[in-house]
Amino acid sequence: MNICPLCNGFRELLLYCENCGGKLEDKGKMMDYFGAYSPYMEIDLMKRIDGYPSTLSRHECAHLFYCLHCGNEQTQFIKE
Repeated sequence: MNICPLCNGFRELLLYCENCGGKLEDKGKMMDYFGAYSPYMEIDLMKRIDGYPSTLSRHECAHLFYCLHCGNEQTQFIKE
């Protein structure tokens, strides 16, 4: 079983915005933003429909990072 170190609090990732250089805040899994019940759905099932089909076979978790300074959003793929 593969688990995401960010989702499970094992690790933090410090990233900076491509636009302004501000610190990015981890907003969690991208798939959690698909709908009201998305955070409660089975993770491998959601990976099949999240728009990033390779995340399942590569054992990656797509995370949304947000810049508090300029509002830029970036997606990072975290190895599980």
